[in-house]
Amino acid sequence: MSDLYEADITLWANQQADALRRRAANEIDWDNVAEEIADVARRNEDRIEGALGTAIVHLLKWHYQPQARSNAWKGVIVAERDRIDRLVHRNPSLASWPATVLSQIYPAARRQAEAETGLTGFASACPWTVEQVLDHEFWPEPLAP
Repeated sequence: MSDLYEADITLWANQQADALRRRAANEIDWDNVAEEIADVARRNEDRIEGALGTAIVHLLKWHYQPQARSNAWKGVIVAERDRIDRLVHRNPSLASWPATVLSQIYPAARRQAEAETGLTGFASACPWTVEQVLDHEFWPEPLAP
């Protein structure tokens, strides 16, 4: 079983799904099935992290470059907030995940915003709460000169 898992995960997954449906316990590659099921949770966590990071990048640009604000930036922020809303709605156990990872996600988002804008001096920690980042009504004010 493990050889097929390594060689062709799609074929392996289809065979495992079939064996599970038939309740053929002796045909199940238990360790790899368990790993794949655990990976489902990690994928949803990763999706939230990606959407959160992208939202933060654009919120930073919105805050630090008010003269360059665009509907495209606003659209990205709205889309990523919606993506997180959908993921949490379908997976309520992940409701606290954005708050859990905000401080871990922020440094990479800050680096990306700096790379995209050419600016430096972004806040060293996220200047907003997770509630603000996810709030469809929240739009950071321009940074005072």
